[in-house]
Amino acid sequence: MEIKIQNLVRTYHQNDKTVEAVKNVSLNIPSNTVYGIIGKSGAGKSTLVRLISLLEKPDSGEVYFNDKRVDSLDKKEMIDQHRHMGMIFQNFNLLSSRTAAKNIAYPLEICKTPKEEINKRVKELLELVGLSDRADAPISTLSGGQKQRIAIARALANKPEILFCDEATSALDPQTTRSILQLIRDIQKKMNLTVVMITHQMEVVRDACDRVAVLNDGAVVEEGSVSDIFSNPKSETTKDFLSHLNPIADENGQEDSSDDSIVRWSQHGGKYTLRFIDEKTGEPVISTVSKKFDVTFNIRAGGIQHLKEKDIGTLIVDINGEDAEVEKAIEYIKTIGVNVEITGGKA
Repeated sequence: MEIKIQNLVRTYHQNDKTVEAVKNVSLNIPSNTVYGIIGKSGAGKSTLVRLISLLEKPDSGEVYFNDKRVDSLDKKEMIDQHRHMGMIFQNFNLLSSRTAAKNIAYPLEICKTPKEEINKRVKELLELVGLSDRADAPISTLSGGQKQRIAIARALANKPEILFCDEATSALDPQTTRSILQLIRDIQKKMNLTVVMITHQMEVVRDACDRVAVLNDGAVVEEGSVSDIFSNPKSETTKDFLSHLNPIADENGQEDSSDDSIVRWSQHGGKYTLRFIDEKTGEPVISTVSKKFDVTFNIRAGGIQHLKEKDIGTLIVDINGEDAEVEKAIEYIKTIGVNVEITGGKA
């Protein structure tokens, strides 16, 4: 299902203060994709997802699902629309008095689904999330990752067309995060879902999303494909996120060297950020430029991000030499397809 939002505004009044949580936000979220919305704490991302998922009404603006306006539906139509959406949360929101299977069954019981159909659907979903053997397990006996798997299964019970994930991996360790993101990607492909993923972790965007919108202070400061955002970030907010990427653990809980973060071995310097795209990550650009121009490089940090579409390499460096030679070196680097930024600014 395609989602379109146009000029959404949401303002709160707290203690005689006006808080503009969402400021005139417009987005097109394609159907059958994993779409990330990333922002730091207070950026407005949770409010935005509540507006998109129809849990709150905007002060102004419009929300469309497949060209049908849905933010203005009456109460009965809104309830019906909610049945076509699923949502998972950071804190799982499971019922501790129920078993794993009974938690999954709960939304089906609310819809008065026949018991035989409920049992069949619960069995299917337990198998889908890899917990067929934990159907009768009390929630208190499940690990964090298992609880999130049950929460995902429950969100899928009524066969939604949209799945909202609000910080769904924030409470999990890196190893479990990887397995949950893989599960969400697999489910998205199998069920042709539109997944909207709210997060403050660029690692989640890198490892799960097709497109991403970057929020800051209630507004979208950048939007595009994940590969474009990683290779050519425009906003300072995005650049800051990219500079603090962390490695994801492998299946043994160890940092995966094939999925490196930006590793900084010097806390000083680093005026320029070079971003190498795909095959450029393996080329001897630094040595070639050093031979071609009278400059030297001091590498302060580096790493390679493995995206679904391509690899993006990053080096944070100082370029030393006469100003004219440095300028010629930078222009040459740009001509061979490497993006150059002044760290914290533009080049």
